[in-house]
Amino acid sequence: MQHPYAHIPELAQSSNSIGVLRIPVEQDVPFTPRVRALVDTPQFQRLRHVTQLALASRVYPGATHTRFEHALGVYHNALHYLWQLGRDPGFVSIVSEHDAEVLIAAALLHDIGHWPFCHPIEDMALPQMPPHEAFAAEFLGPDTELAQVLQHEWGITAQEILDVLIGHSNSGSSRLRRSILSGPIDIDKMDYLVRDSQHCGVPYGRHFDRHRLMNSLIVNAGGDGLAITSKGRTAAEMMVFARYVMFTEVYWHHAVRSATTMFARAFLELLPLLDLTALFRMEEPELIRTLRNTARSADSPAAGLTEGVFGSRRCLYKRVAEYSIFNHEDLYRRLRQQSFPAIAACAEFVCCELRSKLGRPVGRLDLIIDAPPLHREVEFRVDVWSAADRRFRPLREISPIVDSMARTQFDDCVKKVRLFATAELRADIRGQTPAGWLDDLLRDAITHTSNHSSNASPS
Repeated sequence: MQHPYAHIPELAQSSNSIGVLRIPVEQDVPFTPRVRALVDTPQFQRLRHVTQLALASRVYPGATHTRFEHALGVYHNALHYLWQLGRDPGFVSIVSEHDAEVLIAAALLHDIGHWPFCHPIEDMALPQMPPHEAFAAEFLGPDTELAQVLQHEWGITAQEILDVLIGHSNSGSSRLRRSILSGPIDIDKMDYLVRDSQHCGVPYGRHFDRHRLMNSLIVNAGGDGLAITSKGRTAAEMMVFARYVMFTEVYWHHAVRSATTMFARAFLELLPLLDLTALFRMEEPELIRTLRNTARSADSPAAGLTEGVFGSRRCLYKRVAEYSIFNHEDLYRRLRQQSFPAIAACAEFVCCELRSKLGRPVGRLDLIIDAPPLHREVEFRVDVWSAADRRFRPLREISPIVDSMARTQFDDCVKKVRLFATAELRADIRGQTPAGWLDDLLRDAITHTSNHSSNASPS
């Protein structure tokens, strides 16, 4: 019996009619003429100049891979998913051949709206910041080459792509395809865990059986998301753990977070001087140059932060204190519910008080606070089909590993609140007594900030 999506060129089995593009690690990505047409547009080529992991390369030197490479990997995963799910009559009854082609194109274009350092900037949740998915609409505008290629080569409108990326409609097919692109077991996560792990030189994100997991994919009982058969249970457990360890050891590594928080605090400081319309259209080297030049020309204290992260000598702030659900949970809870400007104000209050306590000058940006963003990661909720009793059950009900990790919110386990400071200031702080005085000072800062507007400065 012929596969229901066999007529889609990218899924055709004849190797004579499809070229390949090779990406790490030894991955042959089907490269049809119409895929090439999308990739060759200026809108897609800009992704060559947007790194995937932003500031992680300051800690993991190999983490310089780009969203261009990642997008090709996600597109490749979409083909694997469609080939597997095309065997499920439930999926085929919901997702037409045209819908499947839209998903393929959307997978390739899912990061089209990203600008350099997009996630650190978005995590600040400032009112001026558009989400990168919404920003994608500009690069898919009717006059762009990208939109024209979609229309003429694929027979797809830009609005169909945006529906999968952002979610305008609520049809069963739209919800199901969005879950494939952004859900517990999605094609994005399936790529970045492996790719980030490879480029960072760590094993954590690669140690799950992605092929076994993909081969177990089916549609859930509601027809609006993915589930797995019991054959994929172990692979799913391994993916949950891989994601957990990648967050603890890479994405939220303390030095990575130091660089990220330095960048974010400098960005907030320089925000009134920046032209965001121009900034978000820059390539990464140009954006870095703009931030450094703006800080220097304005004689801003943010220059210490931008030079420490991007200058000729790396000079990251050092970890002073750390709070979590296991250590001073009250401070952790109170800080993680604050807005980024409020957290910045807390840090400035602490710096102001440190001047008196230490009896020496302390710059108002010499100490900064890193707290998790208000939004949370997608929870790993997926159902498992048991052929023995003919029903779906949540993975966490049948897996002690997943259940144990799900008892506490994922974010609360892997994302800590941290205080970072210059090396000199950290040494001075650690020389002070009695123990716990900094915690008390931080509590005072939270109370003080809560009694003022989130933009108030104690200086």
